[in-house]
Amino acid sequence: MIDICCGNLGEKSFLDKMLESSYAQRIPGDYRMRDNPTNPITYLSSRGISEIWRFILTHPDMDHMDGLGRLFSEKTVHNFWDCGVRREPPDFEKETDFRKEDWECYEKIISGKASSVNVVSPRASSHGKYWSADNDQGEGHGDYLSIISPHDALIASAGETGDINDASYVVAYRSSAGQIIFPGDSNDNTWEYILKNHASSVRNAAVLFAPHHGRKSDRDYSFLDVVKPRISFFGCAPSEHLAYSAWQYRNLPYFTNNQCGNIHIYPVDKRVEVFIENQTFARDFTGGKTFQKDGYWFLCSA
Repeated sequence: MIDICCGNLGEKSFLDKMLESSYAQRIPGDYRMRDNPTNPITYLSSRGISEIWRFILTHPDMDHMDGLGRLFSEKTVHNFWDCGVRREPPDFEKETDFRKEDWECYEKIISGKASSVNVVSPRASSHGKYWSADNDQGEGHGDYLSIISPHDALIASAGETGDINDASYVVAYRSSAGQIIFPGDSNDNTWEYILKNHASSVRNAAVLFAPHHGRKSDRDYSFLDVVKPRISFFGCAPSEHLAYSAWQYRNLPYFTNNQCGNIHIYPVDKRVEVFIENQTFARDFTGGKTFQKDGYWFLCSA
């Protein structure tokens, strides 16, 4: 995250009013960014990144570790976060969208056979050097990361029921603008635990990356009444599979990867500024008032 200076943020702007009126949801058209998704490993290489300090696997579903083998063969990964839940290997003859070598890489890592990788398993409320503290004595703030879930009981119940989403990592980055929440595939039991034990850590968030990539599911969305994110982001999926209504009902602004492409977020004092890959959507959303930063286009400040 990079702090920058930007004037005229004290008053409600045209962009504030668009967000408040859920304007983003009403822009017609298919922006088709999902047709050419960015390979994250290629993206890292384009930025000259050869080392990764921490890789957080929210939970061992294959869509969350697609390309894991390539990542660990091409990049140096120092720390691997393991949520602790276990599952049987997928049937790769049926799950043809994924590769067996990625699962094998995962098993090698969690079994301790990848000697160059440090495997850690932080739990909710735990503190540690670099993610939440500056040293092993718990002093300082580290990288301003808070672990909201899972708790040991969630991991145990997820293992018994087979619903490993309940043991997904939920991590919050504590920025000057407010919490930026990465909820993985957290499900109802996860959020029941979070709201009972860590509501203050998720309330009135700045940014939420929607659980399950924003896909519809037979779940309870009342956690949004507490989180109340100023901005949410949905993943790349056909619109009929996304849970728009849960956000629209609460008048919560959201954007999709299909609209934006890649996204850069900059906390600036008490606000977050959002820049996106797709110039066309940025121009349409801002009424032509977009501008460029680091090769991306200004979308909004909230």
